[in-house]
This record gives sequence, C-alpha cells and structure tokens, in this order.
Amino acid sequence: MARELRKASRSNDAPIWSRLSREALKPSAARRTINLNKMSKLTREGDAVFFAGKVLGTGAISHKITLCSFSISRTAAQKVLASGGSIQGYREMVGQFPTGKGVVLLG
Repeated sequence: MARELRKASRSNDAPIWSRLSREALKPSAARRTINLNKMSKLTREGDAVFFAGKVLGTGAISHKITLCSFSISRTAAQKVLASGGSIQGYREMVGQFPTGKGVVLLG
C-alpha cells in the first residue's frame, strides 16, 4: 500500500499521498484512532475523508461522507453506511481524487 501511495504521489504531483504512505509504514501500535462522533464534528456533508488509522464506532454520524481509512470497525462501517455515506479503499480514493484536491485528511 505504501509503495502504491508513493507512486501515486509522484505521478500526480500530490503530496497528500506521500504523507499517507509514510503513515502506512508506521507500526499498527503507533497509528491513530478516531471515534465517529469526533469525525462528525470535523467533517461536513459530502466530504471525502481519508483517515490514517482506525475508525471506531462510538457516537453517530448524521451526514453523508465518503470514507477511506487504514482500518474500520464493523459498527463504524454500519453507521457510515446507514447515514448514506460510502466506504472506499485507498485505490478507489486515489483513482477518484488523483491530485488529492477535495480530500479531507484527518489524523
């Protein structure tokens, strides 16, 4: 994953993917976590969000987002989908936003 993100960063001149490749190389114990209630406060309707860590299901999200993260709990995934949002893999996110413009980076 880190190699593909770094390659996308170079080919699209997008520093966001380079930063995420560095985050992907960190050990899992050093990665961040975020709860849905905090994510709900930091995002708006229709945002494309990439979180470099694990998304946990505490709280609720009341608006639709497109989410990509290194890991997501089952309850968080259910709540995001129930709010009308979607969950994408990093390849789909890079394909949809090659330059990184329009992507909210949390973490």
